Amino acid sequence: MMHKIGISLIYKIVLLVSIAVASFSCKESEHNLIPNSNTEATDSVTGNRQLPEQFKNYWYAGKAELTSYELMQERYGEIRQGTAVTIFVTEDFLPDAQVKANTQSEENVSVLKLNKTKKFTTGIYPYSIMTSTFNPIQTPKHALKISNSVQEWCGQVYMQLNNREKFNIISHSYFEGEADQELTLNKTWLEDELWNLVRINPEELPTGDMEVVPSFEFIRLRHKEIKAYRAHANIKQGDSLSVYSLHYPMLERELIIYFNSDFPYEIEKWEETNGTAPNDSTRLKTTAHKIKRIRNDYWNLNRNKDTGLRDTLGLK
Repeated sequence: MMHKIGISLIYKIVLLVSIAVASFSCKESEHNLIPNSNTEATDSVTGNRQLPEQFKNYWYAGKAELTSYELMQERYGEIRQGTAVTIFVTEDFLPDAQVKANTQSEENVSVLKLNKTKKFTTGIYPYSIMTSTFNPIQTPKHALKISNSVQEWCGQVYMQLNNREKFNIISHSYFEGEADQELTLNKTWLEDELWNLVRINPEELPTGDMEVVPSFEFIRLRHKEIKAYRAHANIKQGDSLSVYSLHYPMLERELIIYFNSDFPYEIEKWEETNGTAPNDSTRLKTTAHKIKRIRNDYWNLNRNKDTGLRDTLGLK
């Protein structure tokens, strides 16, 4: 009898331990759906983000958020005055073709799109830079697509990433050694996708030591190899402004984004500091400070009478 009671007791203890471990594992799994202070980044997470009503009311109101910035851009060892604009907007995205959907469908993916532009001059000739980043809203996964183009009087360059089984990247440039490239990278953090993550949920921003593919703009302007580099990130939350910093020791690059601590987490300014150029001992800082922010359906404001809205944004 005592022998049977002992076996029964052991069985109950094992069962209770198994239940406790399973319960703990479920909680850990749920917690890890949204990475936070995480050095790893994959597309293997499951489940959807729980979007609060204020998020839906702001981002699904049929308007984009346009913000102009006074830009002080470092280029060729000097500071150039110009303007930058960020355009954040939600849209339906075709997951396979990875382009904007013209019609509604259950297959479409809702994305937050950021078009970030810079315009400045170097001496006699102008620069025009644009980066487009598309982050899925419903699921905490990597950006689905990133594209970047740089135009100036010497020529132009273009670079695009598509998120498939791996990161598929194509790059075209007029520089020798960079002309036409196709490559794949294992999935890891992308600097360009972090801007949208600020707006979707800053708590998902990765911190600590990690591998990051630098911004496409930086890679093209500095002629760096297209790959992930070791980086370290920090976030500091303040009463009004929070600060997210990303530092690449090998590249001597640092990005600092200042954003409002409360929803909708608008980006007020940012700073970029890069390593010195060849034969140049100076290490200058690029800065962008907000001029004006408005919300509208800019795609419908394309008539001559709408030109005055550029004055509102402080744009020529």
